[in-house]
Amino acid sequence: MIEVEVEDEAWTGSLPQAEGLARRAAEAALTGAREEGDVAVLLTSDEELAELNQRFRGKAGPTNVLSFPAARSARPHLGDIAVAHGVCVREAGEQGKRLEHHLMHLVAHGVLHLVGYDHETDAEAEIMEALERQVLKGLGAPDPYRPADAAGAPGHNDS
Repeated sequence: MIEVEVEDEAWTGSLPQAEGLARRAAEAALTGAREEGDVAVLLTSDEELAELNQRFRGKAGPTNVLSFPAARSARPHLGDIAVAHGVCVREAGEQGKRLEHHLMHLVAHGVLHLVGYDHETDAEAEIMEALERQVLKGLGAPDPYRPADAAGAPGHNDS
């Protein structure tokens, strides 16, 4: 089960289908990773992400997405992710991406963290990015890591 909570109404103001897109991206990421379980997605504000980032990572300011894996004993709950509206909008603009594609990428990225994928090393990043590309392709979104070009093709995301 994928639960999506829209805490910041800016999400529905700029992307009315945000809740559905987040749910589809989470489901696709789980399918792509061959995992089953429950995930909670919070679509929230930069202020909330900044607070969570400080509290749980000791880092100031908002980030685009945070993942909170659940303990094994909490199964089938895999964990929670939170996505910051303002950061997501800004990054999409800077990278020449459609907001809905960037949201789906961040949700898929966060869900993959919940099931054990990471990008601390180049080898890990290659595996995780390949899976993200596969998931997003299945959702009809372009490769999020393709460099931007003069025609406005999507750019790289370091989330």
